[in-house]
Amino acid sequence: MSRTIDYDKALLDPADEFDGPEDVLTQPGLTDAQKVELLRRWKYDASEVAVAEEEGMQGDKPLMVRRVALALETLTGGCDANRVKTTKQNAI
Repeated sequence: MSRTIDYDKALLDPADEFDGPEDVLTQPGLTDAQKVELLRRWKYDASEVAVAEEEGMQGDKPLMVRRVALALETLTGGCDANRVKTTKQNAI
């Protein structure tokens, strides 16, 4: 993704600003910390959708949680020390 994004807007809905979580990794002008925060928020949103699907509601992107998790793992090297599981959606 080569266009400049509005980071504050992306924080509200990363999926609206990026075509996929992988695009966050290659976005120029963002620090690693900003990328991690965007992916964490995206993962939370995707987890909410996954829970809704589990409860019988229709979702739009069934494997998004996994894609976001892989992008986050790529960025952090698998070490995300700030992540704490507190809910079914793995919220922080």
